[in-house]
Amino acid sequence: MQRYIPHDITVFASLQELRIKWADNHISIYKYGGLRNNCPCVFCQGGHGAMGKPMDPIKYLADTPDRLKLNKVKPSGNYALHLFWSDGHSTGIYRWEYLRDGCPVEAGIIPFYEPEDKENHTG
Repeated sequence: MQRYIPHDITVFASLQELRIKWADNHISIYKYGGLRNNCPCVFCQGGHGAMGKPMDPIKYLADTPDRLKLNKVKPSGNYALHLFWSDGHSTGIYRWEYLRDGCPVEAGIIPFYEPEDKENHTG
């Protein structure tokens, strides 16, 4: 399904956000704080019994501390992203379905906007 196929992944460090353009041309915007607060790992979810919950887009309304950085983003097979945070946390594997179904833009939590600083990114 096109909905869950990422086409382009870009990190805008100056905006503290990760953007994914999907194969259906939708662009998701994920603020660092929301991603970190929605970490799908067993520790962050509160144990094995709580695993598999959908992402909570409301968590994207929380402020992102300036000290929180996304140090590294790498694919995990062809099904997910593995994120490495400046706070030392790196056990969350963010499946494409988890990210797209929890998109704060589609949920109306974050409005879509074009970044002003298109040069300050990695992709």
